[in-house]
Amino acid sequence: MFPYMDQDFLRFGLAAFVTLLVVVDPPGVVPIYVALTKDEIPAHRRSILIRAVLIAFGVALFFLIAGRAVLQYLGVTVHAFSISGGILLFVAAMPMLFGQRGGLQAPEPKEQGSVGQDISVFPLAMPLLSGPGAIATILLLTSQAQGDLKKLVAIGLAIAVVFLVSFVSLYMGARLIRLVGEGGVHIATRVMGIVLAALAVRYVLNGITGYYNLLSGR
Repeated sequence: MFPYMDQDFLRFGLAAFVTLLVVVDPPGVVPIYVALTKDEIPAHRRSILIRAVLIAFGVALFFLIAGRAVLQYLGVTVHAFSISGGILLFVAAMPMLFGQRGGLQAPEPKEQGSVGQDISVFPLAMPLLSGPGAIATILLLTSQAQGDLKKLVAIGLAIAVVFLVSFVSLYMGARLIRLVGEGGVHIATRVMGIVLAALAVRYVLNGITGYYNLLSGR
């Protein structure tokens, strides 16, 4: 039996992992990655993927480390960010429920990549893997951690596992699409949209509860 803090660490880490995995949405990135790299030789395609994942991971870690300082500098309370972050995630979940890529993660047409452009940075690393949605989620989780070192470590581990899953998913991208088909990718996107919407509602309720307890002096 794990001690209470260990259970809390595991619960928080699992929630962070699920939230980030749904927001990053590796299955949703696969078709875009395959389309962008279809003319590349395998070695170059692998090099692009490695650079993209490492850059996205670095961006995510930066906001994990600097996130709390950013919130304090802006004077944003934990409860306010919990509510606003939950609303933002819910908005991101709505397109996914209809089998589309979340709006906060989808690249603009001008970001789709062009001949001679390093697509590992734009649009693969940002905004596909580590875009506004992922950054907002990391800031939200950081605010939820409230400076607890164990919870911050849990977020860091969750980020690492999510990008490891992303690397494997994209590496196996073409085979994955052939295996599950376009329909399978859309089904997975819808399921993850439902999960993300539920997590978003929970964050909003946590923020409202926190404000209520603060005002009532509990």
